[in-house]
Amino acid sequence: MLDPQLLPDITSGCHSDTPQHLQWVGMEGIAIPFAVVFSDKQPLSVVGKADLLVSLDSAEAKGIHMSRLHFILNRQLAGKTLDQRSLSQLLNQMVDSQQGISKSAKLKLQFEVMLEKRSLVSNEMGYQSYPVCLSAQVINNKLSYQLELTIAYSSTCPCSASLSQQLYSAAIDQQFNDTSIDKQALLQWVQSAAGVVATPHSQRSYVYLKLNLSGQYIVEIPSLILQFEQLIGTPVQTAVKREDEQQFAKLNAENLMFCEDAARRIKGKLTQMPQVTDYWFKVEHQESLHAHNAVVIDQKHS
Repeated sequence: MLDPQLLPDITSGCHSDTPQHLQWVGMEGIAIPFAVVFSDKQPLSVVGKADLLVSLDSAEAKGIHMSRLHFILNRQLAGKTLDQRSLSQLLNQMVDSQQGISKSAKLKLQFEVMLEKRSLVSNEMGYQSYPVCLSAQVINNKLSYQLELTIAYSSTCPCSASLSQQLYSAAIDQQFNDTSIDKQALLQWVQSAAGVVATPHSQRSYVYLKLNLSGQYIVEIPSLILQFEQLIGTPVQTAVKREDEQQFAKLNAENLMFCEDAARRIKGKLTQMPQVTDYWFKVEHQESLHAHNAVVIDQKHS
């Protein structure tokens, strides 16, 4: 086997024929196992894909040292817990590894957080996964983060609920002509097939969040997901029994919402989070009445 020191290194030994600075150069889609923190519980193991990029600030350099970025990722993150310190060290080492030809570094981690969720009443247990994208970068020695989350929930249209109630009221008026109604007869009719007059339409809905975070913070991602689910009030369920489905229907009735209602709840929460320096979000209600979706898009800074 040849001495590694004698093997040619084109990156270090050659210069570009057309000198130009390049903003970002690197690799995408590198598999990496790591863990995320969940409050006082054990860290959650995840498998992600990493994009690693550095600036090419030396116009004459032929290219960056890509393999060094891969080695640093493995040393700093593989099998370890994701936190502010490890990310900061990783980014700084990415810059240092390029031996002066780079001044900035960027990392993107795409993964899914799997949370254990209990049913509403029966205490059955299931699992739900949430897509997450965490980006971190260091530019001019300033560290910043962006966190992207997708959270699913159920939304019941207030207009549809009102129209259904009107039909229900009209059906009762038609079924019971007398000025007084026998309570038992009414209860029997309500629980019969004839009593199913109309139902409000509900839809699976989503909030897509992009949160710019101060360099001093790495939020507990699982805890943040649960906070937004509690805020909206109707998160989708995993394993359920009939009593859970009934409670879910009750929650939807108590949380009738247009996409604007959900968006205002989310915006109110975001404005109260000091670690969020900027945000963009989209609320999407995937209509069951229409073939199109109802959406709201909002952001802190234009």
